[in-house]
Amino acid sequence: MITLTDIELRRGTKVLLQDAELVIHPGQHIGIIGANGCGKSTLFKLLMGEIGPDAGELYIPADWRIAHMAQELANSEHSAVEFVLDGDPLIRKIERAIEQALLDEDHNRLALEYEKLDAANGFDARYRAEQLLHGLGFAQSEIERPVNSFSGGWRIRLNLAQALMSPSDLMLLDEPTNHLDLDATLWLEQWLQSYSGTLLIISHDRDFIDNVAERIVHIEHSKINAYKGNYSTFERVRAERLALQQASFEKQQKRRKDVEEFVARFRYKASKAKQAQSRLKELQRMEDIAPAHIDSPFYFNFSAAKQAHSALANLSQATLGYKQETAILSQVNFDLQPGSRIGLLGPNGAGKSTLISTLTGDLKLLQGERVYGDNVKIGYFAQHQLEVLDLQASAFLHLQRISPKATDQELRNFLGGFDFHGDRALEPIKLFSGGEKARVALALIVWQKPNLLLLDEPTNHLDLEMRQALTMALQNYEGALVVISHDRHLLRNTVDEFYLVADGRVKEFDGDLKDYQQWLKNFNRVPLVAGAQSADTIAPSDDSAQVEKLTADDKKRQRQQAADARKLLAPLTQKSSQLESKVEKLQTQLGGVETSLADGEIYSDDNKMKLKQQLSMQADLKKQIAQIEEEWFDVQQQIEQFES
Repeated sequence: MITLTDIELRRGTKVLLQDAELVIHPGQHIGIIGANGCGKSTLFKLLMGEIGPDAGELYIPADWRIAHMAQELANSEHSAVEFVLDGDPLIRKIERAIEQALLDEDHNRLALEYEKLDAANGFDARYRAEQLLHGLGFAQSEIERPVNSFSGGWRIRLNLAQALMSPSDLMLLDEPTNHLDLDATLWLEQWLQSYSGTLLIISHDRDFIDNVAERIVHIEHSKINAYKGNYSTFERVRAERLALQQASFEKQQKRRKDVEEFVARFRYKASKAKQAQSRLKELQRMEDIAPAHIDSPFYFNFSAAKQAHSALANLSQATLGYKQETAILSQVNFDLQPGSRIGLLGPNGAGKSTLISTLTGDLKLLQGERVYGDNVKIGYFAQHQLEVLDLQASAFLHLQRISPKATDQELRNFLGGFDFHGDRALEPIKLFSGGEKARVALALIVWQKPNLLLLDEPTNHLDLEMRQALTMALQNYEGALVVISHDRHLLRNTVDEFYLVADGRVKEFDGDLKDYQQWLKNFNRVPLVAGAQSADTIAPSDDSAQVEKLTADDKKRQRQQAADARKLLAPLTQKSSQLESKVEKLQTQLGGVETSLADGEIYSDDNKMKLKQQLSMQADLKKQIAQIEEEWFDVQQQIEQFES
């Protein structure tokens, strides 16, 4: 058990923690959250023994092994797999002893060291290291490459793999998903769920915390507040507490109104998207947790952009890539209409970023045609966006260069929504954190009022509150949106349809994120290595005949279960289809009525009776649609409960 008693931590003159208390029991999985700069990473340094408390007492069992994910870039000439194997110092020590015993021809000592290697699960260590690398997105052809040959993001992945390889009783992971794509994030999530030790995670990925953590530790106002349950539970509990604070009532009501308007706006589109059911449930949940973010320092909206009435961008029979001989995507037909809200899914390296770079015009077509609409104005956030900022300039100066005629007060008010107040807005950004630079880059995009947003991992480096603010802003954004993100909460709440980028093609994905997770399992078939230190982690059995027999039996049983499920689901599925057809017919009728109401003639004195009839019909049709969609929503819930 770990205990913190009356802990005080300072960074210079700033008090990070004061009279902080915390008890961590063995085997608990805990999410550490709080605003940037509140002391989360400093708390990790305290637990690792890198710093001592300024006051108070810390107790960690002396025999506990601690693994942590290094934040500095890995630097080694060793191969990737050897670097990961370095994460287990005991196995490395035994290997050195074996080498020496071989040199000394000491057979007794050699036998003893081999026994130690077996006890430490050393014979399958390389297999486990390779599976960790595969799970985190490394191809088999890359595992022998020198560590220094990889880019920064991939070296951070190597740090993570090395931490997972380390036998540990306590694992400390600081932003482990920051440089991962969605595929690797899902894999890591499953790995950590099966980790038997005590786990502390700092993360701004709410879905990731929800699925891995059973307890939340929130650092706020120099105190540590512990909550039972995952992040969603924390939000609800905190929302209930903050909703009672009358001083925040007006701000709470404004935020709630924004969410309610968004729910109302999309409610009548429920039959137009397969993921509408989960979207509606998520939005309704967001109404309940909105107060938990009342005291967020971030609040901004995308201003209305110039409207477009035709396609914003179109790719036709396009071949995408960097060189003709290394084409990444082919036969791409991609049409972006005003109001499109698309999430791009697909394995790492399949071409998602290539597609977005092509849409921006940064990447030339190898073949095919690319056409932009007359009024298109693109806002582009790339993974490398922070690198193009002028480090000597302030956030204020960055905006002023774009709009030299804007008043100082206009610029300051706008930057305040990104939590750049007072002198902070005027400071050179070279000393800013990664999260602060990301906020500057986003502010520049929002300021320019784009009607087409192309976002490639926009949440990297952003904390939970800023991610929430971005999600809210994107919900109210009226332009077209294409986004790549490993943040599932953002995807669920901002896009209406998904496209799958895989196997050299781009096509619509008929499903939601849950379906995509299943698709990934079938696509990758990467074994889950559950807990690198576990004695149960062994190589696959060689008894292939038995495996084939079991597989055949399983398949037969699955086919029977699927047939039974289809019979039971058939009435619900049929009812769902019938309700969707009814809604479509009613919406067609409603469209005709609203076209009639848009005609100025109907408002003349001669047409008073007709106007009254049309208004009555409009109200009646909307009421019918709402009632049927409520029924459709209930049916979808029944289907989901049955399938789960």
